[in-house]
Amino acid sequence: MPPATRSAGKAAALALTVSVVLLGAACTGQSGAGATDDPTKDTTITFWHAWSAPNEVRAVGSLVAGFEKAHPNIHVRVVGNMTDDKINQALRAGGDQAPDVVSSFTTNNVGKFCSSGALVDLDPFLKKDGIDPATTFPKAMNEYTRFDGNRCTVPLLGDAYGLYYNKTAFRKAGIARPPRTWSEFETDAEKLTIPAGDSYKQLGFMPDYHGWETTTEHYLAQFSPTYFDSKGKSRVAADPAFREGFALQKRLVDELGGFRKLERFRSTLGDEWGPKHPFHTGQVAMQLDGEWRLGMAEAAKPDFEIGVAPLPVPDGQEDQYGKGYITGTVTGIAATSHRQNAAWEFVKYITTDTDAVVGFANDIHNVPSTLAALKSPKLTYEPRFKTFLDITANPHSTTTPPSVNGGQYLVTIQQLGYDYESGRVRDLRAGLKKAAAQIDTDIAQAE
Repeated sequence: MPPATRSAGKAAALALTVSVVLLGAACTGQSGAGATDDPTKDTTITFWHAWSAPNEVRAVGSLVAGFEKAHPNIHVRVVGNMTDDKINQALRAGGDQAPDVVSSFTTNNVGKFCSSGALVDLDPFLKKDGIDPATTFPKAMNEYTRFDGNRCTVPLLGDAYGLYYNKTAFRKAGIARPPRTWSEFETDAEKLTIPAGDSYKQLGFMPDYHGWETTTEHYLAQFSPTYFDSKGKSRVAADPAFREGFALQKRLVDELGGFRKLERFRSTLGDEWGPKHPFHTGQVAMQLDGEWRLGMAEAAKPDFEIGVAPLPVPDGQEDQYGKGYITGTVTGIAATSHRQNAAWEFVKYITTDTDAVVGFANDIHNVPSTLAALKSPKLTYEPRFKTFLDITANPHSTTTPPSVNGGQYLVTIQQLGYDYESGRVRDLRAGLKKAAAQIDTDIAQAE
């Protein structure tokens, strides 16, 4: 998604604290309240969303217009540019001005939405209309929209993460294709690195966790970790996928010059959302990023050819090449709404009607969020964008699961990443055990 619409990026993780506090107070807990309205009668519902860019606002307007044409008795009052904090306050307060339907870019908050009762369980609505989420939505999206048996949200477009690479630099380095395993990636990253004194003329890849989208969860997705066991306890210290993911990133840091040298170089580079992003300028030859980067990179008019591929997989798991990290926007119905049946008609349309999902995806330039929309001939995209459609549909693609205290567990894991790459933590196993204990403590306190 564009910068305003990223759902699981670094900014979303860091902004969790306030959202979690507010959601904790939104314990309406009445998932069936108000679901007695007649959706065939003339009514008005209110939809709050976070999109704000002019093209995004137009896209939402078009989506709503399509719904109102199909349901002329249901009118939709749209309120845009709504942050999660504002949404949470409205869900807590209720009243005539509160939203009936909300959308959020922060999938990390789904666990809190569901456990607090702020949003209603949508499974009864889906069942009533014969919609099977398992065959309607991609596997990872199906997972991040529910928590502890409660599906209080459904997906509304998504993001998929892959590998961008400088094809011109690849040819100069004698590299024939993008790497498919992490060992190939390590080799290519070193080949693509051109030193310049204490800095770099070209860096093969910026591995630092403070880099652009190189978060722990984006790396770890390629190792398919299990974050929690069946009892809700952290598996950060028990699942070897975490050790492997952390070790891979640390090797990259060491092989490409060391943490201090890389950080000095990073401090000289452009920001993530400007035209001087280091991948756009050719200063970094490979980039872990989402589907939105393609349009931004091309708009910067680079002097090299851009390639797109899935991220590598661990050696020995080549049969899973093509998977990636998936996240996206979610939408749900407020428990305080007295127009829940009408609200469901709207939610059903914008999330399961194939033409509606395709049209919105075309307008927003994000990944569609149903399996049917991913295959629709009406979907328009630049050929390289298909990589992200395939990653989304791949059953091996993963996401980060919802938690009762939002994404706090991801903040804990990310902090371990910062400490390990910089050398403040040297014993990885001990660091993982400490992180797991902290995650369990935080969750126990939130329950």
